[in-house]
Amino acid sequence: MNAKVYYTEHRRLVLGVLSVIFLVAAWELLLTYVFPVNPFFFTKPSLIAEAFKEQVQGAKLWHDLAISSRAFLWGFSFAVIVGIPMGLVMGWRRRVEYALDPFLTAMYASPLVALAPLLIIVFGVGVLGKAALVFLLSVFPFVFNVFAGVKSTDALLINVIRSFGGTEKDLYFKVILPSTMPYLIAGARLAIGRGLVGIIVGEFYAASEGIGFAISQAGDTYRLPDMFVGIIILSVIAVVLTEAMRRLELTVAPWRAGEEVR
Repeated sequence: MNAKVYYTEHRRLVLGVLSVIFLVAAWELLLTYVFPVNPFFFTKPSLIAEAFKEQVQGAKLWHDLAISSRAFLWGFSFAVIVGIPMGLVMGWRRRVEYALDPFLTAMYASPLVALAPLLIIVFGVGVLGKAALVFLLSVFPFVFNVFAGVKSTDALLINVIRSFGGTEKDLYFKVILPSTMPYLIAGARLAIGRGLVGIIVGEFYAASEGIGFAISQAGDTYRLPDMFVGIIILSVIAVVLTEAMRRLELTVAPWRAGEEVR
């Protein structure tokens, strides 16, 4: 496979990697030769790489990631369990939409992060409090995206199912849910980022372990390379999960694959 063919087939990966390399190289060169800065006030990729090597070889980083991952998985899972059915019912039942839409819209538009101290007080400083914050931030993308997917379902398909004597169950599982899948995956991509923010905020306020607590502690003690290690790890996790959702979207909605050629 020559370079041109490889680039054509993996354009997203190639351009993404090149942009990251360019950013890191520019960052390192500017802070080393153009604008030398005291490492106490700012850091550069070479120092971050050294800190990353030290943390990977230790046990604390992996312990913090395990703690944060558990809270994220609990909160995100409940967001899926609650958000998808709620979006389906709101999209299909107009009375439910009229009853819940004002409340949910107000909640979604409000600064939910500000509720973190209250959630910590109610649920405690352990996994449950952080999972509650992840749930609160992640559930709304599922609700509103699934709701939009149901509203965009082709009415002709619904009439066909009804004309052949299909039940409500048939409508949900054979028409509405498949039509909603691209919206659902898009909602999951948004919810991942919001859920990771929930983990960070929850561990900033009250925690003694976790990746968010490690970032906060490193920043408070001016260990900037260690702080950026945590930030970069979370960024990589977000990119990996979002890319997984994008590939899942192309699997459940293969007609969107044509968009990749643009």
